[in-house]
Amino acid sequence: MNAEPQIQNRLRLAFESDPSAKPEDAPTRIKAEAQSLNFYYGKAQALKNINLTFYENRVTAIIGPSGCGKSTLLRCFNRMHDLYADTRYEGKITLHPSEVNIIGAETNPVEMRMRISMVFQKPNAFPKSIFENVAFGLRLRGEDQRLIEEKVEGALQSSALWDEVKDRLKESAYALSGGQQQRLCIARALATDPEILLFDEPTSALDPIATSRIEELIDELKEQVTIIIVTHNLQQASRVSDYTAFMYLGELIEVDRTQKMFENPSNKLTNEYITGDFG
Repeated sequence: MNAEPQIQNRLRLAFESDPSAKPEDAPTRIKAEAQSLNFYYGKAQALKNINLTFYENRVTAIIGPSGCGKSTLLRCFNRMHDLYADTRYEGKITLHPSEVNIIGAETNPVEMRMRISMVFQKPNAFPKSIFENVAFGLRLRGEDQRLIEEKVEGALQSSALWDEVKDRLKESAYALSGGQQQRLCIARALATDPEILLFDEPTSALDPIATSRIEELIDELKEQVTIIIVTHNLQQASRVSDYTAFMYLGELIEVDRTQKMFENPSNKLTNEYITGDFG
């Protein structure tokens, strides 16, 4: 059932052969590649031979039913699984252009979590001030105060939150609304200048207005960072992503340009999931 490794070449060729493809949809440089990736929780295999390419300054959505492995895949990218006992990686995730193996034993997980930041399902603001929430990773790096102040302001501007909080930086982050807290978490993720930004169901706990703002923000942020988003919301995947990957039972079933995936999927199982026959 696993997608053929050649699917990545087919995806590249699709842009060359499809005259209707827009220039902005064409692949840019490769930012990361999962290569023969397997992942285990103890003896249970959660990911099975994943081969998947992620392009620079593009949004890739990962979709699939609950338990298919999409969040497990996402958390491999910033080594979140290392925080738990009895987990194991096989294969590689290569980060370009540095050619670092993200899951390699020689790679520092803490540094990876700064270079590949993550925004979680529910806003997880720290019990600190608005300023200190955003400054958290920078202080871990030992940056000087002047640089921290510059980075905090820049991150809050990039997350479209600066105008709302610039006079409240010393207030508790808990004083913000749910949507504002999620944008604060995005600012915290952006402050360390990540190369990839991971979103795990980032709007599932938000109201429609806050959801729309986060989606607009994702579209703006891809100009400066590569984005991978896990979502159960198929409409959201179709709105925000350039590419979509469909997973089922720990395997990659299909990956393609989002428009192609939703209008004419190549795999019968993908079509059944998108049309609501299961999931």
